[in-house]
Amino acid sequence: MGEGKQRPVVHTVTSAPTSPADDQSQRIRRYLTMMGIRVACFGLVFVLHGWMRWVAIIGAVVLPYFAVVTANAVRPSQSGSIQPVTPQPDRNRLEQ
Repeated sequence: MGEGKQRPVVHTVTSAPTSPADDQSQRIRRYLTMMGIRVACFGLVFVLHGWMRWVAIIGAVVLPYFAVVTANAVRPSQSGSIQPVTPQPDRNRLEQ
């Protein structure tokens, strides 16, 4: 670049906080995973015997509480910071 020209300032957004849609999809995925484990616990109640059956019953009873609590746990909003980045000259570009 010429000496009289200023280089453009380019900002990076990698420090931006997670979007609300991404946060919600993570919480939904976590909830559905826990409820899937609960369904498996219900099925295992009919297959297992002894103390393992009791573990499956307790899992089927307790997991909905934890699934709902984690699904409703919204991350606190964080203010993202934008940091300037100095672009490097493209040495591979052909001059026109």
